Amino acid sequence: MAAGLLRITLYVAIIALGPVLAYLLGHAEGGALYEIGRIFGLLGFMILVLQFFLAARFKWIERPFGFDILIRFHQHAAALALALLLLHPILLAAGGAGWKLLFSLELPWYVLAGKAALLLLVVTVLVSKLQGKLKLAFERWRLLHDLLAPLLIILAFIHGLLTGNDMQLLSLRSLWIASLAGALGVFAWHRFIRQQLLSRRPYRVTEVRPEAERVWTVTLEPPEGEPIPDFNPGQFHFLTFHRNRGLPEEEHHWTISSSPSESRTISSTIKAVGDFTETIGQTRPGDTATVHGPFGRFSYALHPDEKDLVFLAGGIGITPLMSMLRHMRDQEDDRSVLLLYANRREEDIIFRGELAEIEAGGYPQLRVVHVLSRPDQGWNGQTGHVDGDLVLSYCGEKTAGKTFYLCGPPGMVQGLLKALPAMGVPDERIRLEIFSFLNN
Repeated sequence: MAAGLLRITLYVAIIALGPVLAYLLGHAEGGALYEIGRIFGLLGFMILVLQFFLAARFKWIERPFGFDILIRFHQHAAALALALLLLHPILLAAGGAGWKLLFSLELPWYVLAGKAALLLLVVTVLVSKLQGKLKLAFERWRLLHDLLAPLLIILAFIHGLLTGNDMQLLSLRSLWIASLAGALGVFAWHRFIRQQLLSRRPYRVTEVRPEAERVWTVTLEPPEGEPIPDFNPGQFHFLTFHRNRGLPEEEHHWTISSSPSESRTISSTIKAVGDFTETIGQTRPGDTATVHGPFGRFSYALHPDEKDLVFLAGGIGITPLMSMLRHMRDQEDDRSVLLLYANRREEDIIFRGELAEIEAGGYPQLRVVHVLSRPDQGWNGQTGHVDGDLVLSYCGEKTAGKTFYLCGPPGMVQGLLKALPAMGVPDERIRLEIFSFLNN
């Protein structure tokens, strides 16, 4: 909690620094509306600068919150910056600059640069929000985002530097220049430099094992002499496979499905669900991969006092929970775990044999319930869906003290997020991590 508050306080302080300097050291240029417009412009620019830091996967920033929460805050912050910067010229115009500021193109070039930056910001926010509806592939979205973000921050910088009297203050001018340099420096580090450094120490694929139809576990070993990075069971990492053979090289995030107790290799279990993942089965031992991680806070290891767990999984959503179960087994942890695991068909069940072995081994005290929505006639197990009614049938009224871990298809998770509170489960006893980083 304290670590998160420290980072939030620092974030707010950096955003407020520009307006505070302008207020303390500058002088008013117009009425109240005009001054509010100036402040909104300064605030909006500083929020945009910090967007580069939020998206750059700095573990110091991410650790208290989890990367999924941080990226969603990044999205909301972009919307806030857009609102402030849309109001910026309107308030200036209403406060005395004149409505020509909004509608005319016969303005100084650096004012037009501000208009162009605002237009690019509108496009960036809308395309990110509508990426799914536009059917824009993630890699194409990211390329567009990487082109627009540096351009709009440069245009906004030029506009702010040359417009008005604020930048006559050495302190504010220095802050403005340092902010641009920091944003572009972080962007270059995140998108280019760090990737190059990581690619010089590639991991090697040692095994590609089929787990179910269209599902494979890819096992990697680190460069010789390097240890596996410390991670908590349930965390994820970013992988870029280098396979040659005409196969694509794209960075994607996948859960680490192996246990931290495995000190020599690290694994991810991947399902073919799109253009890139359709090629996972063509990965071969000897191929290499760039690895960046771990990230995330979806882990029982962060909550050692919780001894009565309910894992609610669907399909490939079993992977972070499997990492946790393997770690409990390896640590001979005897806490109680109920796993309700949903799939369509019996042949879709991932890790079925190993789950049975862990259940029989006693560490943890595991009960596995497989739930099929489209079973064959020979299926004698549970049918239907993992929903509130099913949870209630296995937990009864005894939900007090239990902690629920959710990972599965969005429809299943959303349904459970409504059902569990209705059953009396408090929010602090419901844990999930959203593995899609865009709102589709």
